[in-house]
Amino acid sequence: MTIASASSEPSSADVRRWRRYLADERAEALVYRDLASRREGEERAILLALADAEGRHEQHWRDLLGSRLRSEPPIGLRTRVLAFLARRFGSVFVLALVQRAESRTPYDDDTDATDQMAADERIHEEVVRGLAARGRSRISGTFRAAVFGANDGLVSNLALVLGIGATGVSPQTVLFTGIAGLLAGALSMGAGEYVSVRSQRELLSGSAPSALANRAVADLDVDANELALVYRARGMSEIDSLAKAASVLAGRESLPGVATGADEHEAIGSGWSAALSSFVFFASGAIIPVIPYLIGLSGLPAIVLASGLVGVALLATGTVVGLLSGTSLLWRAIRQLLIGLGAAAVTYLLGLVFGASLG
Repeated sequence: MTIASASSEPSSADVRRWRRYLADERAEALVYRDLASRREGEERAILLALADAEGRHEQHWRDLLGSRLRSEPPIGLRTRVLAFLARRFGSVFVLALVQRAESRTPYDDDTDATDQMAADERIHEEVVRGLAARGRSRISGTFRAAVFGANDGLVSNLALVLGIGATGVSPQTVLFTGIAGLLAGALSMGAGEYVSVRSQRELLSGSAPSALANRAVADLDVDANELALVYRARGMSEIDSLAKAASVLAGRESLPGVATGADEHEAIGSGWSAALSSFVFFASGAIIPVIPYLIGLSGLPAIVLASGLVGVALLATGTVVGLLSGTSLLWRAIRQLLIGLGAAAVTYLLGLVFGASLG
């Protein structure tokens, strides 16, 4: 890549583009520093290093602009909001947004940006992806339960309400059916999620090394060195397991010296948090298709409003999933919408069929 515009008088379009890039680099450095202000240790150092890198990119555009930079270009509203969220929350949501921003770098195709700058942006994306992965791991269990609960509440209760409504029963019957579906589904989801998570944690705990084994180390036969079998059973080669066992026997390490399953437990989350998330989010999703009947609507207006409200909610949950996973927001949102409304439409048609046959 060469900086072609630097050797001749740049056009007004070039100057506007350079100013936009300068504002973007200033904004990204600001977000990284705001995130760093809420971190400690290694994560803080990484974020500050990223901010310094964006500062070098900022200087590149300042040098190109030279005397043409008569005032600092304003930072956009989107970035200001992102920086505010970073200062207040510093959450995985902000890191996911920053990851997406880094992935959309225009430097690959811009002759005024250096190859090093383009490469930096690609590496920055991977660095932020690694930082975001820690947060995703911490919330993945509860987040899975929350998203699954909300979507199940939206889709199942909309399908229930539309299916029952299509049979021609009274609006009061549809309303009570929707409320019953909300309560039954929320309780079932909460109980099922608790049992599921607790069972998975207990399964992992059964594979974790026992702390009591440390007490036996001092009495082991050094020559037989059966401690090496512990590491071989966990996947180490014979040579590596012998070296590891020798290190433990010499007091340089403690048993087990291998993965204990703590990361898996953290990713799964606790049973109570998963159950509560499932209950609350299922109920919050399931109440939406009931709203038209709560305010006294019936017939086609109630069906249209319920479907519209659920559609908006499905788009929102799909967007959140896409954001946290670092994938396309639009595709995730549309996928959620098509699946949810498709299932409800099938149930509505079945209700019409059964209603006609009963009539």
